[in-house]
Amino acid sequence: MPIRPILSALLRNKTGAVLLVLQIAITMAVIVNAAFIVSQRLAKMNRDPGFDVPNMIAFQSWGFGANYNHEVAVKEDTDYLASLPGVLGVTTTASLPLSNSGSANTFAATGEEFDEAGADTPEIVANTYVMNEQVLDALGVELVAGRTFYPEEVSYRTPQHSSFAPSVIMTRDLAIETYGTEDALGKTLYDGLGNPAEVVGIIENMQGAWVDWDDLTHVLLMPGIAAGPFLRYIVRVEPGRRDEVMRVIEETLPARNSERMIRRIQPFTEIVARSYRRDHSMTILLIATVIMLVSITSLGIIGLASFAVRQRTKQIGTRRAIGATRRDILGYFMVENWLVTTGGVLLGALLTVAVNMWLVDAYSLEKLDWAYIPAGVLILWVLGQLAVLVPAIRASGIAPAIATRTV
Repeated sequence: MPIRPILSALLRNKTGAVLLVLQIAITMAVIVNAAFIVSQRLAKMNRDPGFDVPNMIAFQSWGFGANYNHEVAVKEDTDYLASLPGVLGVTTTASLPLSNSGSANTFAATGEEFDEAGADTPEIVANTYVMNEQVLDALGVELVAGRTFYPEEVSYRTPQHSSFAPSVIMTRDLAIETYGTEDALGKTLYDGLGNPAEVVGIIENMQGAWVDWDDLTHVLLMPGIAAGPFLRYIVRVEPGRRDEVMRVIEETLPARNSERMIRRIQPFTEIVARSYRRDHSMTILLIATVIMLVSITSLGIIGLASFAVRQRTKQIGTRRAIGATRRDILGYFMVENWLVTTGGVLLGALLTVAVNMWLVDAYSLEKLDWAYIPAGVLILWVLGQLAVLVPAIRASGIAPAIATRTV
């Protein structure tokens, strides 16, 4: 089909076409960048945490009575929880992974990285957790080398505790960051004061506290029980028994010791969901924006095509009278819309890059994956053809006799 007559017709009625081109360009810039951001957020939320989130329970214990004995309470509670049917492991902790709250410390592979005063700061930073000998079973992490903590390595810490643990377990990513290609098992790790600890275990993966932290998988586990009277527990259960065990804990544990309070018993999935709430909300908002813009653009294409059909009714009838087929009329409007859409997506591609550059500079977002641009072009081409199809079919159905009528 000749393109020149179609372009001439568009230039004679260019206001509507220009507005539609701008609308398509803006739509493309927004939906491509939104789709890229959504994909990044979904990938972020679906990262493997490295531990058994669906089958874990967390709660707080807070001692307040005058006769509260932290060591006795922790031992009794840990033994009781471990004895419950369906429980695979129990550990105490001061903070929870993937909760957006925790502590991080600096470490070094050799003591030479510190001066005599211990003032130099090593470059290796890790999210640290103090847990008991059941830590691997309580988290469900995969141990790839070494062992878990021995019971005799687990000690009760005081609020002023500053000595390093005798042994530590680290993630594979932290081991590579610390020791490079060398085998980390059996190596000595030094804390910020130059105190040494032996690396006794390597776990495949575990995410730490802060979901937006670049070093999220730099996690270090140390043996011990945090100083009271406040403490958190993590309980891991057999698949399918989480709610059952959580109900038992709620009904029985508080009554076992009146000198401490049990609160905020919750599935670990709720903790993780709360940490990712901002990402989830942004994803929903962007998806809604994309749907709205696509709908508005589709309606704009339909409206312009329908207006063109009404304006050209007698002209279409004349073409039909001199031999144009229904297929010719249908093709005319499809090609016309494709030209308008192409102008919009070409302008939209430039606008998409500009918007992404602004987002990278203003909000430190990642640079756009260029594969999203041709994908956006293809989607809008298809969308444009589908949107114009109904008005085009209506135009192709205009009878040749309409040319003899007064319009």
